[in-house]
Amino acid sequence: MPIQEGFQGQRLVVVSRPVVAEALSRPVTRRLLVTDVGYYPNAIGHQMNRPRGAEATIVVVCASGTGWARVGDVVHRIGAQQALVIPSGVPHSYGADEQRPWTIWWAHVAGTDAAELVESMDVTAGRPLVPIRGLDRAVALLDEIVSNLERDQSPPRLVSASGAAWKLLAHISVDRLLPKPDDPLQRAMNYLSDRLDGSVRVPDLARLVGVSPSHLSALFHRATGGGVHAHHTALRMARARQLLDTTDATIADVASEVGYDDAFYFSRAFRRHHRMSPSGFRSRDS
Repeated sequence: MPIQEGFQGQRLVVVSRPVVAEALSRPVTRRLLVTDVGYYPNAIGHQMNRPRGAEATIVVVCASGTGWARVGDVVHRIGAQQALVIPSGVPHSYGADEQRPWTIWWAHVAGTDAAELVESMDVTAGRPLVPIRGLDRAVALLDEIVSNLERDQSPPRLVSASGAAWKLLAHISVDRLLPKPDDPLQRAMNYLSDRLDGSVRVPDLARLVGVSPSHLSALFHRATGGGVHAHHTALRMARARQLLDTTDATIADVASEVGYDDAFYFSRAFRRHHRMSPSGFRSRDS
């Protein structure tokens, strides 16, 4: 028989609705508030049905096993290291697989910023699943939320849970964009990180990782917001900042270390990137 809760070893916190209403009128928690949160291990027979959707956004992280979800008119299979994200007001049902019931951590979040955070995950009613490679981090944040709200539902605890929820949603959003260790983008990023002492041609890099230059550029724009050269320059400038902060190397030596033969050209590039000269950066705290 399908059940909504009551699993051995479960943890469940429901914030009282008067407390929710008050918290949604206060700074910080009005932007993001955890209203319900829980942990259902080996949730045999678990099933939830909300034909009118929920008032809050629902985030379900599958830690092991499998489950299913019907969001709108589409049924999705959910496995370990996936998150199910259902925006508020979207009709849905979900539950554990009969043969391999899932273990899930879940939270309901409300507030003025909830929709924007969901949008950053590129989640829609038609695309409710998000991969999670950093599962341990996601579970740790959900455990932190549960532990806070199990103690009490005071304003400080609610704020602490809101902070962890921000980290959780940001983690899921960023994790979706970061490349896998063996994909072309990650191999290209690794190559650039290893070659801070010189320039790199995009066609050569694309050929090295097995994609076209235009596709490689698109991958970098999606992951970093800029192109290949912009990412490489940012890495070189980060190394330059480190050298300026931690060594007594001359500006010319720093320039050479990060691939600039001309110290004056390096200084101009550094100023464009940081709005100050290398010498000004080095003396800023003195």
